[in-house]
Amino acid sequence: MRIGIFVGSFDPFTIGHDSIVRRALPLFDRIIIGIGVNERKQYMQSTEERKQKIEDLYKDEPRIVVKTYSDLTVDFARREQACFIIKGVRSVKDFEYEREQADINRQIGGVETLLLYAEPQHASVSSGAVRELVHFGKDASEFLP
Repeated sequence: MRIGIFVGSFDPFTIGHDSIVRRALPLFDRIIIGIGVNERKQYMQSTEERKQKIEDLYKDEPRIVVKTYSDLTVDFARREQACFIIKGVRSVKDFEYEREQADINRQIGGVETLLLYAEPQHASVSSGAVRELVHFGKDASEFLP
């Protein structure tokens, strides 16, 4: 079985994240969306809220599973028997960061990373930008699935 993990804090899960998952799905038998939990970080939504919203979004797609983890992504990948870590890239800055992470994950865990470029209409959508809009009372619904 070919398993990929798509990981992030997903606070919140945006239309850009959804696009990456749907575009990666034909490549895998199963995609596990891994919500990374960092106790040092403050989130807009609780882990359970984020997990529930993503599960609701994919309730009709049995090949997508949502889990949480609080260790290294490469350890999560090994535990889930994933052959690839799926990442979305919006810019050169994202690419450089993800390339470094991919090199480390391959070196310490033998797990490859699959980079998918954001669709042009989603290239400026980020969880941080959505959180900022919400913080200032703006409607961010067009950026959420």
